[in-house]
Amino acid sequence: MSDNVEYAKILEIGRPPNIRKLFPHSQALLVSGKVIDRGLLAKGAAMTMAANGRSYFVVRGALQAAQRANAALIIEIARSEGGASAYCAVNYWNMARLVDGLCNELGITIPVAIHADHYGIKRESDLAMAKVEIPTIFDAGITSIAIDASHMPDDKNLLANLELNRYVPDWAGLETEVGEIKGTQGLSTVDDASFLIKGLNAHGISADWIALNNGTTHGIEASGQGIQVELTGEIHRALATYGISGAQHGTSGNSSDRLRAIARETNTTKANVATSLQMVSWGLEVNDYGNALLDSNGRFIKAKGEGVSEEMWEQMVAYADDNGWNGGGYKQLNLPFETRLLGQPLDIRERMAKRVEEFVYNMLVNVFSADGSADLAKEAILKAGSYDLGAKAQRIEDPADWTQEKIIERAATLDSDKGPEGDFDD
Repeated sequence: MSDNVEYAKILEIGRPPNIRKLFPHSQALLVSGKVIDRGLLAKGAAMTMAANGRSYFVVRGALQAAQRANAALIIEIARSEGGASAYCAVNYWNMARLVDGLCNELGITIPVAIHADHYGIKRESDLAMAKVEIPTIFDAGITSIAIDASHMPDDKNLLANLELNRYVPDWAGLETEVGEIKGTQGLSTVDDASFLIKGLNAHGISADWIALNNGTTHGIEASGQGIQVELTGEIHRALATYGISGAQHGTSGNSSDRLRAIARETNTTKANVATSLQMVSWGLEVNDYGNALLDSNGRFIKAKGEGVSEEMWEQMVAYADDNGWNGGGYKQLNLPFETRLLGQPLDIRERMAKRVEEFVYNMLVNVFSADGSADLAKEAILKAGSYDLGAKAQRIEDPADWTQEKIIERAATLDSDKGPEGDFDD
């Protein structure tokens, strides 16, 4: 079978129904998150990037890098970034269209999942809106979702996941989360992670990924030593029977050695990278793993001739100052400046995307070991003969042991420290 014939076959069988309906004539291989996970599992000791698409330039650069690396890729945006109260121009409802268009323009043939990250449920009253909104984002081309009710107590987290699962297509990638990402406070445990995964399993739900609080923070990681590899591995081993992979959140700023260890020593296949890509695209000085460097006044350092023009950077800094934004608060520049950045000269737009491409390529190949995973993901589609790769684990738990009443009783016995209250979404 020639490469062209094989790719045509993969396109025919590998794109889920919502993608085929939206883009009937497309040559882009937009797939379920399950496909990406299986490709990385097949390679082993590897994870791929879930590139946070805060801007056009990040998405373009990440796609080009993954094509060069022959790596399966995830493009994602979180609800806080691209939901109804978005601070980014890229959102749940236009992300698939952006990715599909760029894939066709650039000749991208690696499998790409479109992931709704951190679909946050912070209180029970959020469920009503979620039941309306989740179907709309799948209508718009989402192929994978993270139901994140980790802000709530363990029983309410599990019950929210169960209640919302009916609104997620069976073929879609599914991530769940235990323990808000709060650095070293409120760390996840084997018990609370097992409670969530076993409860889902009892109801016939096999999540593809679990995200933990394993020591990282969202945004700029100051120490570079956040991820607790041993804790992560311990939890993953305890959940091995349930076929769960790890989703590593708060990746930006963690040392390359620490990230290599996560890929090598745990069952992690998905690594979220957000803040680093934003900073790289703008042309800020970063260290080798993407943490933005600061000058003696605590200001970001702009690399001359990299990323946005010096004049545009001055405008961005002034805008941030006027709004009292600093550090991680610079993320809020994405929405007001996206069209201004798209209005820059071609050479500047190209160098923004190219800088992202070089950074992502290095991470995919030299840190995450994701190179070659695109072919393995395609093989998974061909082997299944479908866009739906099914569950990685069968039902093990008895549903009678996981009724609502028993879930509440079980949760009361957990010794679970959620850490301090506060906003940890950065």
